[in-house]
Amino acid sequence: MKNKNVLYLTQAAMIAALYVVLTMIANALGIASGNIQVRFSEALTVLPFLTPAAVPGLFIGCLIANLVTGAMLPDIIFGSLATLIGAIGTWMLGKATIGKDEKQKKLFTWLSPLPPILANAVIIPPVLKYAYGILPMWFSVITVTAGEIISCGIFGLILLAALK
Repeated sequence: MKNKNVLYLTQAAMIAALYVVLTMIANALGIASGNIQVRFSEALTVLPFLTPAAVPGLFIGCLIANLVTGAMLPDIIFGSLATLIGAIGTWMLGKATIGKDEKQKKLFTWLSPLPPILANAVIIPPVLKYAYGILPMWFSVITVTAGEIISCGIFGLILLAALK
């Protein structure tokens, strides 16, 4: 039991650290925040499909990344919560594959990026409006969703395929 807890904590810590580093790289390139954002770290949001340790790892990683990249308080809070909600949704999809046939497992794998894409598409545009004054909000919905599709949907599925 002790080894299982150590493994869980180690995985969570590594995922959090990786999230921070990847966000800092995207931030240095100017694509980690704002109306148009493609965080490489968001590709990691598919990891709860494979391990529940990714849920706290992603949340803590996003929280730290938002702090160190100078995000506004609403972004720190609600951006991190969006990542947490997406991670929980992806974990639930992964858990739902237990006992399923290969066709159903494949479908759930393809759906694994959907929770973080939806969570960010709904939560982040109002944050951009109220924390940063970025308007119009409908444009933020489009750009944030597009960035999440690239990060989670494309890069995330590539990562998931490589890890499987």
